[in-house]
Amino acid sequence: MRITLHLDTFDRIDPNAYAILWIDNETCKWSREGHAGLQLPEWGMLRVESPGVLVCGQHDARPLFTLEGLALEGQTGPFEGESGEALWHCENGPRIAGHWHVQCIDKDAVPAEHSVFAEDEV
Repeated sequence: MRITLHLDTFDRIDPNAYAILWIDNETCKWSREGHAGLQLPEWGMLRVESPGVLVCGQHDARPLFTLEGLALEGQTGPFEGESGEALWHCENGPRIAGHWHVQCIDKDAVPAEHSVFAEDEV
């Protein structure tokens, strides 16, 4: 299953800051599909922990975001339109609150034409 997730309302960083992430919950990876005002790598790893999902970089287990309430392992979720709080983990400061919402869910297993994941064979 692939999930398109929109992150926004990080007003303390930039009032127009946003990111669109493509999440593959089977491989526990994500890729950046679009962004402005948020510095994110092209892709990274996901860790499911209470109370949600940690969005980490490619080579670092340190979380970039916590997506509170996003249930990737649940039987019924996530669903299109679902939303919750996203916490941006700053290097030397408090977490900055934003918002996440699920834009789209694709349940078909279609291989990507071009993979951004470094260890994938294309």
